[in-house]
Amino acid sequence: MFVRQAGTPPPNRLTSLPPYLFQEVDRIKRELIKQGKDVIDLGVGDPDLPTPGIVVDELYRAAQDPRNHRYALDAGMPDLKAAIAKWYGQRFGVHLDPETEILPLLGSKEGIGHLPLALVNPGEAVLIPNPGYPVYRSGTVFAGGIPVDMPLTASNNYLPDLAQISPGDLDRSRLMFLNYPNNPTAACCDEGFFRFAASFAAQHGIAVAHDFAYSEIAYDGYRPASFLAVKGAKDIGIEFHSLSKTCNMTGWRVGFAVGSSRLLALLAKVKSNLDSGIFQAVQLAAIKALQKSDMIVVENVSIYQRRRDAIVNGLRSMGIPVEPPKATFYIWAQVPKSFTSAQFVKKLLEEAQIVVTPGDGFGSAGAGYFRISLTVPDERLGEAVKRMKKMRFA
Repeated sequence: MFVRQAGTPPPNRLTSLPPYLFQEVDRIKRELIKQGKDVIDLGVGDPDLPTPGIVVDELYRAAQDPRNHRYALDAGMPDLKAAIAKWYGQRFGVHLDPETEILPLLGSKEGIGHLPLALVNPGEAVLIPNPGYPVYRSGTVFAGGIPVDMPLTASNNYLPDLAQISPGDLDRSRLMFLNYPNNPTAACCDEGFFRFAASFAAQHGIAVAHDFAYSEIAYDGYRPASFLAVKGAKDIGIEFHSLSKTCNMTGWRVGFAVGSSRLLALLAKVKSNLDSGIFQAVQLAAIKALQKSDMIVVENVSIYQRRRDAIVNGLRSMGIPVEPPKATFYIWAQVPKSFTSAQFVKKLLEEAQIVVTPGDGFGSAGAGYFRISLTVPDERLGEAVKRMKKMRFA
């Protein structure tokens, strides 16, 4: 009888994945730091702003209660789901049934990664934005699905051209990922696109997963709209949100999916077999964060907008054309002429010790671009601009 020995090659689902983008960025940064370099990391979108004290205090209080130390309810605490429903109603005008249309998550990344396991059979297709958040693709591969790219191009305002998807791909597709405000391009869309996407998906029997992580990081009075606010969207789609960006809680791992009760029930079935819920003290702190989110968001946005303007002005002064984004804490810009994304990123690393993310790290359609994250203190952003101005890009 053949017995697989330790050290044999990993399964196909792992070998078919590229290295996780942010893991590679972190590896490069650590290597430079080992060399004694003063590295400015503008790569990963991890807020440098601290979690508000009022939220930390609530966690501390809740953690003192031994009743919160046991397994959490898989489906989330009723009080948390009620708080999510209230916040969604006030912010987006979307009514949600706390019992059936809300599912708390261990961060939105976890839910996004598990969703293909709930909806997609091996050999079925998933429509994925390119460039896009890498977990859309990796979650699809883990489920045995086939990723089908939807190119996002500047000429189409970084919206997928759904009419260009081939009939064969549509026939075998079971899920489509959307993400606005968008990572990495920072593009936004209006309700007109959401209406078309919802109608298109319903016509072809495709579920929609809208990644809404950056809904609260928006500038100049812009307020992103929810996909679920358009007619029919809640019948065929769900929306993912997280407190990571909204309330500076990336390490806390608390998010939620809302929308179609049928789709959420399938995702909940996967989760019930893989995790035991969110630490209840964190859930109670999340309630406090949602209650105080307006105050938190106003302060965050004022800081990110100041940083956005500083970077945009700095890049323009170097001859790098860039438009100020309406939302997210990212700057998406073309690399200077005669450079590929990889060449430009390498030049910044070697000559200025600045980490940025190559656009094609998010997919082939990102070639020729790079992404800057605004999640470092103002003085470090200023130092990065100063270093870049000393470089030659001709």
